[in-house]
Amino acid sequence: MQPSIVAYRERARELLLPEVWHYLDGGRDTPAGRANRAALDAHPLLPRPLADVRGGHTRLELFGETLGHPLLLAPIAYHRLQHPDGESACAMAAAAQDGQMVVSTLASQSLEQIARAAEKPLWFQLYWQGSRERTARLLERALAAGYRCIVFTVDAPVKLATSPLPADVRPVNIEPPAQRRLQPDQSEVFDGWMAEAPGWDDLAWLRERVPVPLLIKGVLHAGDAARAVDLGCDGVVVSNHGGRVLDSAPAALSRLSSVIAAVGGRVPVLFDSGIDSGADAFRALSLGAHAVLVGRPYLWGLAAAGALGVAHVIRLLRDELEMCMALCGCATLADISADRYG
Repeated sequence: MQPSIVAYRERARELLLPEVWHYLDGGRDTPAGRANRAALDAHPLLPRPLADVRGGHTRLELFGETLGHPLLLAPIAYHRLQHPDGESACAMAAAAQDGQMVVSTLASQSLEQIARAAEKPLWFQLYWQGSRERTARLLERALAAGYRCIVFTVDAPVKLATSPLPADVRPVNIEPPAQRRLQPDQSEVFDGWMAEAPGWDDLAWLRERVPVPLLIKGVLHAGDAARAVDLGCDGVVVSNHGGRVLDSAPAALSRLSSVIAAVGGRVPVLFDSGIDSGADAFRALSLGAHAVLVGRPYLWGLAAAGALGVAHVIRLLRDELEMCMALCGCATLADISADRYG
């Protein structure tokens, strides 16, 4: 019997140390994480029998790139916590499945090593590094390594692991964090942690320095999405960080339609947070997302079986998406829309 995505999850839970499993699974049981699951489950799929879907496919064009399917691997830190082959294994799997991977700033292997493993240009998820100078150095390194899109994540300043990392696992691509000395009357939050966060002027500065497509990730407010596009962002990723940052944030799916309306078709809108199946991907696509980012499921595959496990999870997700499309009368991604099947 072929393993399912659920079986990969259970195998990963068996293999990983409890603290590593907690780190990987964190966020799913927060109010925001539960809201993600509830919002997806509440969006039904209505069968449309008798449709002719012969010749159907899941191909798409995204930022000048042809992909075989809209299931991108989301940026997640420290893949070597799950498997010694780490991000390189995931990059190889994404390429083998004719897909794409967004490499995290907090990757546990070098950007160059991961790029070589993929043998195709990847995307890079950029966290603000506390200053323009430090951010520019990291950006220039990613561009020099051939990364073809920059996904600027704005809903969480750089975060390191909340529990101690093994000696051989660390964020190898970033400089040691700068030390900030607070005055007695200053706030740890406002003057410490948030002093390291980017602002709108930093986004404008970044736009001037990124010669490839620039996406903004972590947007839930329609006005923020519109302002980012006004500043020149080439895409928006609707996300609540998988429930990991603000516990009581709304479900990402509940904000997707308003963000799409706000950008008015000027740029592609992608969806992230809570995608566990091909049916989940179909739901987000039906509401107008151009593609989805898949997080935890591919790391379940990595933990269980390395690159082959990641590739198989991608294939399972793609098979589920194709089945949902066929049963809902959709031969291509362009056929998927709420008014068609809902």
